[in-house]
Amino acid sequence: MSRTALVAIGGNSLITDKNSPDIPHQWDAVRETCRHLADMVEDGWRLIVTHGNGPQVGYILRRNELAAHEVHMTPLDLIVADTQGSIGYMLQQALRNELFSRNMDVPVVSVVTQVLVDENDPAFAAPTKPIGGFMTEVQAQLFQTQGWQVVEDAGRGWRRVVASPKPIRIIEEEAIRQLVSAGGVVIAVGGGGIPVVQNRKGELREIRGVMAVIDKDWASGLLAAQLGVDLLLISTGVPQVAIHFNTPQQENLGEITAVQLRNYLAEGHFAPGSMRPKVEAVLDFLDNGGKQALITSPAHIGQAMRKETGTWITQ
Repeated sequence: MSRTALVAIGGNSLITDKNSPDIPHQWDAVRETCRHLADMVEDGWRLIVTHGNGPQVGYILRRNELAAHEVHMTPLDLIVADTQGSIGYMLQQALRNELFSRNMDVPVVSVVTQVLVDENDPAFAAPTKPIGGFMTEVQAQLFQTQGWQVVEDAGRGWRRVVASPKPIRIIEEEAIRQLVSAGGVVIAVGGGGIPVVQNRKGELREIRGVMAVIDKDWASGLLAAQLGVDLLLISTGVPQVAIHFNTPQQENLGEITAVQLRNYLAEGHFAPGSMRPKVEAVLDFLDNGGKQALITSPAHIGQAMRKETGTWITQ
């Protein structure tokens, strides 16, 4: 694919103010993000857009908790699918409207995306990814009877935990490739994708959902490598990656090589669950034939594309 970018936006990009997480404010955030995406389309880029879903999954889980005495629980793979649909719809509509306002007739489509993981991934033996809210031991026991794993969290209450296995393959890769080749903007791999494992019965191969979550940045990097895009752009809460973050010695990184970035990663500069998975995704992408990557905030995408800010990573 020529001049194609995969842009990964975080679930928190839809909730810019934790005190105002309601849907109208999420729409405002989505429209703002889509203005920056439309700028790239106007500049001639073909786009694949991926997104996080952490806060939205948390809200669905909380609704499940509150209604557990009356309504059946929702399996986690279906929750990921639900958020792919709802967030994809918001991005799809907002981006279409923004492009239409610029007299650009570019189709935008969301793809419910499954991502293959290894059922023997070590993550399944020791789930550590907390999801949902805190609960009492009695509530935790109820969820445990329904198949969830629960742990006590440092005296603050009980909480569900799930595995976060590494993604292996994007099931809908070829469909995404064809849609992009046809000139569409494709929204895919929402929330890291719906995690599935493969059953083998003779010549018949079947997949099924599993209780897990996949890191959005890992899955985005994998899809970018599989599609051979020209640019992997990961948007986050800061305009540039930094070492010695939040200290008097903080140093923002502009243009940097993969070797330098890997050294900073080994030195422990990037926090797990924050910048670390983004850096790991970029390095995996470059290791698998990727050309260049960019990490910046949504509001700074335009400036970063002009090399005025952002962290650019090359081989």
